[in-house]
Amino acid sequence: MAALHSIGAWLLRHLFDAETAHAVTIRALKSGFAPRIAMPELPVLRCRVFGIDFPNPIGLAAGFDKNAEVVDAMLRLGFGFTETGTVTPKPQAGNPKPRIFRLTEDAAIINRLGFNNRGLDACKARLLARQGRPGVVGANIGANRDSADRIADYLQCFEALIGLADYFTINVSSPNTPGLRGLQQPEALQSLLQQLLAVRARAAAQPPLLLKIAPDLAEPALRDVVEVALRAGIDGLIISNTTLAGREGLLSRHRAEAGGLSGRPLYASSTAMLREAWRMSNGALPLIGVGGVASGADAYGKIRAGASLVQLYTSMTFAGPDLVRAIAVELAQLLARDGFASVGEAVGADA
Repeated sequence: MAALHSIGAWLLRHLFDAETAHAVTIRALKSGFAPRIAMPELPVLRCRVFGIDFPNPIGLAAGFDKNAEVVDAMLRLGFGFTETGTVTPKPQAGNPKPRIFRLTEDAAIINRLGFNNRGLDACKARLLARQGRPGVVGANIGANRDSADRIADYLQCFEALIGLADYFTINVSSPNTPGLRGLQQPEALQSLLQQLLAVRARAAAQPPLLLKIAPDLAEPALRDVVEVALRAGIDGLIISNTTLAGREGLLSRHRAEAGGLSGRPLYASSTAMLREAWRMSNGALPLIGVGGVASGADAYGKIRAGASLVQLYTSMTFAGPDLVRAIAVELAQLLARDGFASVGEAVGADA
């Protein structure tokens, strides 16, 4: 079965451009052509973060399932949780094609998609339809490119979806929507977080609110973000989104394309930022580590740097759906090797 999945992944990479391959994969998953990966019982991987119980700490990052179309199919691959989106209030086509580029020699991707999605109503309908099903699902929310009031866009998405997702991610760090990263500035960020928290305070549901930040923040800017997050009282940070840096030394012919870089080249810088954020918050702010996770050792490195959970996406496009199981097994072995009885015990061990 593993060989069959690997062959399928190879065919998608070699027969189609990156965006077509993704669309074909989503259609196949929606049609029920999705493997169910037999995950071994690994009690050491069970964890509780943000008040939520996770069967394992390995999550699917936002960007794969933009429109909440294949939530359950992805959970059947063994992910401990999955994150939909980024969703915006109005549907939008995103940036002109081509806008996704495989950097095969570098195990990386550059994308300049620009929050392409079918809009809030479509996402809400799908999340409503799966209410009551098992599995931890997050909703990643953003703002339309042409919005006159971007904070209002986040509020609209949150108000519409609250109660339908287990946690929410505030995406202020995509490099592909002009000006969006300006919301990471302290005053703008403080206003955004306060207004979102006010919405949550009035709601029956009280889902965790997480902030996804850019890996390109200098240390003073990162400190500002951590301090604002702690002061506002949100539940955690996701570190990190794609990077505009890191092109030096890349081998692939697409290395100079504009857009955000993800995958293996992002691992070192995103993990270093994760470690710094852990130190700056004295471990008081739960973190999700994203960027270059392709093995159990990679996931373990992020956990030891301060991550309570990890997410991946790019590595799965190269390795196929069996990757989650492989990461889980290796991670459990590494925790046992070092005498940790749980993921939580290892969090921040190197920070």
